[in-house]
Amino acid sequence: MIEPDFTLGIEEEYLLVDADTGALAAAPEALIETCRNRREGQVSPEFLQCQVEVGTTICADISAARDDLRCLRRLIRDEAAHHGLLPMAAACHPWARWQDQRLRDRDRYAALESSLAGVARRMLICGMHVHIGIEDPDLRIDLMNQARYFLPHLLALSTSSPFWQGHDTGLASYRVSVFDNMPRTGLPPAFTSFSEFQRSVQTIVHAGLIEDSSMVWWDLRPSNAYPTLETRICDVSPRIEEALSIAALTQCLFRMLWRLRCNNQRWRVYDRFLIGENRWRAQRYGTTDGLIDLGRGRVIDYADLLDEIIALVQEDAEALHCLREVEAARAMVTTGTSAERQRAVHRHAMENGATHDEALRAVVTNLCEEFNEDL
Repeated sequence: MIEPDFTLGIEEEYLLVDADTGALAAAPEALIETCRNRREGQVSPEFLQCQVEVGTTICADISAARDDLRCLRRLIRDEAAHHGLLPMAAACHPWARWQDQRLRDRDRYAALESSLAGVARRMLICGMHVHIGIEDPDLRIDLMNQARYFLPHLLALSTSSPFWQGHDTGLASYRVSVFDNMPRTGLPPAFTSFSEFQRSVQTIVHAGLIEDSSMVWWDLRPSNAYPTLETRICDVSPRIEEALSIAALTQCLFRMLWRLRCNNQRWRVYDRFLIGENRWRAQRYGTTDGLIDLGRGRVIDYADLLDEIIALVQEDAEALHCLREVEAARAMVTTGTSAERQRAVHRHAMENGATHDEALRAVVTNLCEEFNEDL
């Protein structure tokens, strides 16, 4: 069997804040246009004026992805500075109200708001999408069916949205709660073939409800634009190296499942109900509590599960030249995900006499500093 390319593409959504106050601020059109001109096709506006999206080119490996993503983060940082703004890569702003945000003036976004009403207006959230190049469409579906199992594990590592509108939600990823209000979200169904997937999507397209499969926003989907599988479950990561670690792990998981197929083996396809329970646990606890090992039928500490996953994909990480990035995921569990770090910053500020609002401001300051790490 011919090995797929397993190329990488990473998309990230950022929030822009006022450098003095930490409050959300609109990205000027001049900023968007300058960035577009500097990196054609790699920077775009988002639904809300306070957001901007970047996307790497097609990258052969994680090293190339690092170089490209680093350049994109630097570009956004430097151009934002000209307008008195700072970027932060967190899935939710700690205190901003979605009611106060303005939509960007684009026909597509206006149509989306008209279709989805108040659900769309609440989308003050930012995620990370990872595209893995897999040329065979039926192979994409086969791997999608199996890879659903690992989506909660990836979400847990990425969690960066504990606060919402000034309150600690108790969740590690409140972003998922917001996004799940949208239609056609959540875990993907299992399909027997790419043609079955296409028939299902075309039923809705022919009914005039959506334009194409780009408006199917599952946690994992075959891309409408590229021959890739696109994971969409992750919160955006404040630190670039953590984003790269998650992307490398995603890449290796797909290759591991392909390798099993080459040996006439496969990962068991579990019911969405069972995977959904792990998805909730990841959303609620991140990596601080366990997930269900569905084979063993009991909750296992996340650090132990991650060790098992890294052992499963070691051969693939070596083949894809990303073993260092994959093994770095262990440090994310040991030192804490972004959600844990944000809570620690808030708690430390409060213990040192800050008000609740001042402590939230300290969280934003820290997130903006983390954006710059390793750039």
